[in-house]
Amino acid sequence: MNGLDRLRRAGLHPVTVAGLAVVAAALAGLALAAVAGAAPGTTITALVEGMVGTPYAIGKSINASAVLMLVAAGFVVAYKAGLVNVGGEGQLCLGAIAATAVGTTLPASTPPALALPLVLAAAAIAGFGWAGIAAALRAWAGTSEIITTLLLNFVGLALLSLSVHEPGLLRQPVTSSETLPQSAPLIEGAHLPSLGLSRSPATVAVVLAGIAVLLVGVLLRHTGAGVRLSALGFAPQAAARLGVPVARTRFLALASAGGFAGLAGGVLTATAPFVLAEGLTSGYGFAGLVVGLLARGSMLALAATALLLALLTSGGINLQLVAAVPATTVSVVESLIILFIAGTAGWAARRRGALAAPIGAAR
Repeated sequence: MNGLDRLRRAGLHPVTVAGLAVVAAALAGLALAAVAGAAPGTTITALVEGMVGTPYAIGKSINASAVLMLVAAGFVVAYKAGLVNVGGEGQLCLGAIAATAVGTTLPASTPPALALPLVLAAAAIAGFGWAGIAAALRAWAGTSEIITTLLLNFVGLALLSLSVHEPGLLRQPVTSSETLPQSAPLIEGAHLPSLGLSRSPATVAVVLAGIAVLLVGVLLRHTGAGVRLSALGFAPQAAARLGVPVARTRFLALASAGGFAGLAGGVLTATAPFVLAEGLTSGYGFAGLVVGLLARGSMLALAATALLLALLTSGGINLQLVAAVPATTVSVVESLIILFIAGTAGWAARRRGALAAPIGAAR
């Protein structure tokens, strides 16, 4: 009996291994918390309460998961075409800047039916255009999109900082030395509506993100555009011979990923406190990249992973406040989960290949 047979007979399905990976990461987190001086019971209670203990905590996590879902959905579109969008953070920044510029200059009487679509459209267009720089360089000059999108992150973050510090740009009027370097609030019509849940800040952002993820899933699996993206990702030269416009398809795939990330930036600014400030993106661009990678093309897995990471982040904040455990402990746990699940995926792929080999030999 070979090793694969023994694993199969032991019931170690890849999903089971993934579950064990999460448990192992959680145990490692408890060990780190214990080193920091927190009892396991206190650590678990603080983490769970921070994740799902109050309607407010759940609502904040739902809003954060919506942002991650949007960034990850765009990443998946580009990844399907064989491209890696590392520039979500910068694209978020440009989307947030554009949304703020529109949302603070519209007349205060603008109705939500007009103001909110304008703000979100401006955000998506800005993200599309910002990613379009790297997309054009990749499509027509052959420049690595990983390098260009990564470098554009720093420019985007710098532009956001400049926007909220420069009075001639988006900084709110300085009335005293205590006035924060941030924009004025968006007009009321540009605020994302609440879901109406009691004592919860959750907004319709999660509905918008869910629709976006559903549309991406349909696009990739059930349309000609999805077939062209897949063909380009698997074999660019063969796709070109079959008539796929390689340069244009690459440009649209990567720029569209930026559009999704820009839309996520618009969602952030249209959510309380409805201002543009430094640190607004909070690493959402990089976290969304991780979500997209872990989802492995499954839109359901994408949504679940986004929610899990958002809940863990909320739990980490409460862990720091209640149990005096560094919030970075949760970051370590998240990293371990990512590593373990990625390892599980590799093991599953090798297992499928090993099982398929005898079948191919028999044929």
